[in-house]
Amino acid sequence: MKIPLALSLLVFAGCTSEKVQLADPVVQSMPVKLLKNGPQTTYIEYPASVKGTVDLEIRPQISGLLEKIYINEGAQVRKGQTLFKINDLPFKEALNNANANLQAAKAAVLNAQIEVDKLTPLVSAKVVSEFQLRSAKAAHQIAIANVAQAKAGVAAAKINLSYTDIKSPVDGYVGRLPKKQGSVVGPNDPIALTQLSDTHDVHVYFSLAEADFINFNAKYPGKTVSDRIKALPAVSLILTDGSVYAENGRVDMVDGQFDSQTGAITLRAKFANHNGILRSGNTGKIRLPIHHENVILVPQSATVEVQDKIFVYTVDPKNKVGRKPISVLATSGGDYLVNSGLRSGERIVIDGIDKLKDGDIIDPTNPNNQTIATATR
Repeated sequence: MKIPLALSLLVFAGCTSEKVQLADPVVQSMPVKLLKNGPQTTYIEYPASVKGTVDLEIRPQISGLLEKIYINEGAQVRKGQTLFKINDLPFKEALNNANANLQAAKAAVLNAQIEVDKLTPLVSAKVVSEFQLRSAKAAHQIAIANVAQAKAGVAAAKINLSYTDIKSPVDGYVGRLPKKQGSVVGPNDPIALTQLSDTHDVHVYFSLAEADFINFNAKYPGKTVSDRIKALPAVSLILTDGSVYAENGRVDMVDGQFDSQTGAITLRAKFANHNGILRSGNTGKIRLPIHHENVILVPQSATVEVQDKIFVYTVDPKNKVGRKPISVLATSGGDYLVNSGLRSGERIVIDGIDKLKDGDIIDPTNPNNQTIATATR
């Protein structure tokens, strides 16, 4: 059936006269943070190894039979305490022999003096030649020298005898005992009798890369490295279980040169160890605090990285968002420390930024955010 053209136009006109109702855009609720600048402290952590202030090998200074071992592995010892005993019979006999040689040398001096006394009046009476007297006097001097040599032999024998008692040179802790009683030991053995560590204080060694060391020299005041070390704040030690060692330490040494293999330079921090918790060979991390002035903390979750640049979404007074680049100084836990690109008093969206685009209007909410105070690198 054909519909007249006029009727069709009338129906179309009636339809278009009705207004089309469009839905209002949905305004998203987004968490927003009010930014404030101020001083912040971040921490850089470096792998570290613990050494005693004295780590030394205990070796015999003479060869002989290891007769007694007075200590156990891991024992705490005091300076001067006897650790090992080497059989001393050969050395006692060597001392007896040296004393006998000394007595013989003294007797030779007396005999030489008698000869000089005998020849002196005879030379005056011209019974014997002066040459004989001079020879007697020379023999007397040789005898005196032999006495001195014999005395040195006695002293050396006493020293060797004293070496049969091997004593601790410092307070500390004993390591492993690879040699057993009855072993023949000597100063040229490839393995020491034991190792001893003085751990009343410990040295903790860590390394800085070349760029970090340049920053270290630029950041802390002082004309020399020693001056800059004095300006460093106290450092803390993170143990392998993640706990923080109770005592703070101070950096007291910077190595004189970089390691050509690693491109790093070694620093040393000193820690008190009154309770003996730390032992030589422990590992951990040195946590070095760095103080920053006038920086802003921005959660990393509130940022997006595009072509090596980091952006945040700021919120203007009309709750319109816009993407803005920032400059990151350092990392503090889950936050960035921003030193340019943002101002104190600005607001940023801290979550759900993947749902936003420039110019969106949002409904801002203000969650209770807390600044993370621990830093990582």
